[in-house]
Amino acid sequence: MKNLTLRQLRYFEALARHGHFGRAAETCAISQPALSMQIRELEESLGAPLFERGARQVRLTGFGETFATHARTILAAVEELGEAARAAQVPRLARLRLGVIPTVAPYLLPRIIGRLSADNPDLDIHVRETLTGRLLEELGEGRLDCALVALPVSAPAFEEVALFTEQFVLVRPAAAQGEPVPSADRLRQMRLLLLEEGHCFRDQALSFCAMQSSAPRELLDGSSLATLVQMVGAGIGVTLIPEMAVLVETRAAKVSLARFDAPAPERTIGMIWRRTSPLAAHFGEVCAAARDAAEDLRAEMAAGGAGVRADAPASTHG
Repeated sequence: MKNLTLRQLRYFEALARHGHFGRAAETCAISQPALSMQIRELEESLGAPLFERGARQVRLTGFGETFATHARTILAAVEELGEAARAAQVPRLARLRLGVIPTVAPYLLPRIIGRLSADNPDLDIHVRETLTGRLLEELGEGRLDCALVALPVSAPAFEEVALFTEQFVLVRPAAAQGEPVPSADRLRQMRLLLLEEGHCFRDQALSFCAMQSSAPRELLDGSSLATLVQMVGAGIGVTLIPEMAVLVETRAAKVSLARFDAPAPERTIGMIWRRTSPLAAHFGEVCAAARDAAEDLRAEMAAGGAGVRADAPASTHG
């Protein structure tokens, strides 16, 4: 077997991830024929096919699956070597590849980036917004440096640092203002709108209501918190959103907001990164920026009257 190259491994990983030569080539910034030739040379060097090639899609062979595991381990180690070199060259963080879940990104990310950029104007920030499962995968493979997620993730390979806790808020049609706040038992009987499968916020809401993910017909799915709130405003049902989303998502919606009685549902947001990351010493400033951003948002909501009281119409907030 000839010596494998890192370039071949990167091309292989891109094709394994996308399952499509065109998208993989675009990701690698090369032509599709050039990518195809590199993959063919890699397979010839290994003496076994890595992919099953279909008309529209390619998928890994059994050997390809095994090879992918080792290739990703190698690429992650190479990324960490690069990080170690960067950390040794400069006393400050020079590049940050930050992952964020969708139920946090729209509300905190601009504030976090603003604080990090103000403290370190030369910092090169790359952001990846996607679901927790994907963030964990990309973090483990070395394609992300750290990620802002709901804790716990309970993965031994990652360091977890809790940043802040926030409660869930009940969103109902405006006509429900002043009505008693339903218990978790009562909420199970209502038409509950939740985020689609894969969102950790969905799982947390279902846990509060003691409901299974294989939900009954009256449980409807949405792709974003904005969609859910607008559906509630149209009288379709009720939903739960995190406190940080109140200011943005309910500003123009005809809904009422209410807090649950204790013990109220809540989530803990934190930062995670690989325990082996040589950049770990720098992530304290990222954690501090996220904490400060959350405190700023809380203060802004309180100053603007956007704090959620026992039951209040969204029209009085902001």
